[in-house]
Amino acid sequence: MYKIPHSQHHKTQFIHSYLSFSNLLSLSFTIMPTSSVEESKHVAVIAFPFGSHLMPLLNLVLKLAHAAPNSSFSFIGTEKSNAILFPKPYIPKNIKAYSISDGVPEGHVLGSNPTEKLNLFLSTGPENLQKGIDLAVADTKQRVNCIIADAFVTPSLIVAQALNVPWIAFWTPMSCSLSCHFYTDLIREKYANSAGSRTLDILPGLSKISVEDLPQDVVHGGEDETLFSKTLASLGSVLPQAKAMVMNFFEELDPPLFVQHLRSKLQSLLYVVPLPSPLLPPPSDSDSGKSGCLSWLDSHKARSVAYVCFGTVVMPPPHEIVGVAEALEESGFPFLWSLNDNLKGLLPKGFLERTSTIGKVVSWVPQSQVLAHDSVGVFVTHCGCNSVTESICNGVPMICRPFFGDQGITARMVQDVWENGVVTEGRVLSKNGLLKSLNQILVEEEGKKIRDNALNMKKTVQVAAGPEGKSAQDFKTLVEIISKS
Repeated sequence: MYKIPHSQHHKTQFIHSYLSFSNLLSLSFTIMPTSSVEESKHVAVIAFPFGSHLMPLLNLVLKLAHAAPNSSFSFIGTEKSNAILFPKPYIPKNIKAYSISDGVPEGHVLGSNPTEKLNLFLSTGPENLQKGIDLAVADTKQRVNCIIADAFVTPSLIVAQALNVPWIAFWTPMSCSLSCHFYTDLIREKYANSAGSRTLDILPGLSKISVEDLPQDVVHGGEDETLFSKTLASLGSVLPQAKAMVMNFFEELDPPLFVQHLRSKLQSLLYVVPLPSPLLPPPSDSDSGKSGCLSWLDSHKARSVAYVCFGTVVMPPPHEIVGVAEALEESGFPFLWSLNDNLKGLLPKGFLERTSTIGKVVSWVPQSQVLAHDSVGVFVTHCGCNSVTESICNGVPMICRPFFGDQGITARMVQDVWENGVVTEGRVLSKNGLLKSLNQILVEEEGKKIRDNALNMKKTVQVAAGPEGKSAQDFKTLVEIISKS
């Protein structure tokens, strides 16, 4: 559901991996309206200042700033999150960043639990957000007319109500994960003590989702509930108050019954395709002088390479890293593995030397370019929302090993709804289980349907991103909401 870069190296990896979806990039021009908003408006944009939530929100704001060049967009985040995104040469003059507190007390050392920083930020409440808006108003000399906020920052609704301006919520995780937040109380009542494989027939259009797929924050409440999990539990009552709910996905890929049900819950449901703004440049240095993986991919046959990456947050347990290595070595398939340097010591002794002729293990790759490369035949992934979207856009089938958050729901969608991939046996990475999945997708006739589905989804996405896609009209509607605020 979220990713948190731990270092400047990972910040760079994160930004570059989201910058382009290769051959689909040019299509993102088509979702721009043909005319600009004439009247100047001041839109406050409130970020959930952690990892994978940042770039999709900036991408949306870049598109809006391009469509409404006379309006100003004040991007409110923390000093650390704003440093990841600003300043950049492609940021237009009508977007400016303002920093607020991250909620971490001075001198406090964060522990290993990644949700600690989320809880501390949310604990600052609407007062902290209002300080950011005050900074923006003082600087621009213009009152705020509208608030666009990451849906996780629910206190932003209180700020919007106090200012009497429209509140627009932006959903950055996979759209299918939103449904369970409307039924948290019922899920806890019916399924908290259920067997993991029990399906959730209470979720319209998502009957193949099971209890084991849900984030633990959804299934279990009680006295141990954190502020973050309480925030998620409140979404079912908070989001219907939004003037519009903006999804960072393709309506064409969501089950129709699911979309219909969400529309019945919300004032307005809009889909904006998750393609980068045309203002975003491609990675500046390709991969020259870095990993050399793109030139390495050039030397392999089409759809023959297994690409392995688990994002910047997930650290598979040591025995699973060993399982991946053993499976890759025994399979004989060419592979590209993005693995942090500090984890390479967990690899079996001599693995790198023995596989040097068929594989490449690097600490960073330009992921969107890798997935767009013709030689990549399968993506072994943790099912992070950005990674899955990039894989779909490039027609690459997936082998899914979900770890936390909404990754379990997304993995289920990949295997049982879209059927463009499989979930690893037992939801772990083992030598035999990964071998079986690699053979199924790359070689066996059984995997042909998966491969075909992945390519068909790519075609669907190409249409969705074009002028006839539903997103083009939804984006115009979003601009109209802002223009009337």
